[in-house]
Amino acid sequence: MSPENEELVVQLVRLIDVRLLDPLEILVDGHPAVDSLRAVVRERASSWATTMVGGDEQAAYGVIVRAISTLYPGDGPFNPPLDWWRTPLGQVVARRVGHPTAESVSYAVAGAMLGITRQGVHDLASRGKLARHPEGGVLSAAVRDRLLRQGTRRA
Repeated sequence: MSPENEELVVQLVRLIDVRLLDPLEILVDGHPAVDSLRAVVRERASSWATTMVGGDEQAAYGVIVRAISTLYPGDGPFNPPLDWWRTPLGQVVARRVGHPTAESVSYAVAGAMLGITRQGVHDLASRGKLARHPEGGVLSAAVRDRLLRQGTRRA
């Protein structure tokens, strides 16, 4: 397993433990069935990471959207903090999907996704290297496409 996949697996397992299994364990008063679920999550996280990183586009998109909607539920749009985009999950989401719920992103978000400054995004947009959105910011798909062309997280 690649180091990228290993880091992603660790993050997925940790997030699922904290956001789903720990609260469930509290609700069921420590029932041992939760331990079985932890084992299933550890087993499946490797498969999810492999699909997210290297699966075909449709399969990766499906796993990513399922993970985001399950781990980050809410009534509003998905709006993670800027440093989330530097995590293994944030990096794979940026590269494979772009922003999963937004057609356009601010220069700050685009910079976080690309691993550059907001000024760097402005410069790329000014030079026509990153498509602007008519209503402001840049196209999420343009950020994703740039990451894919670069073959890395760095612009």
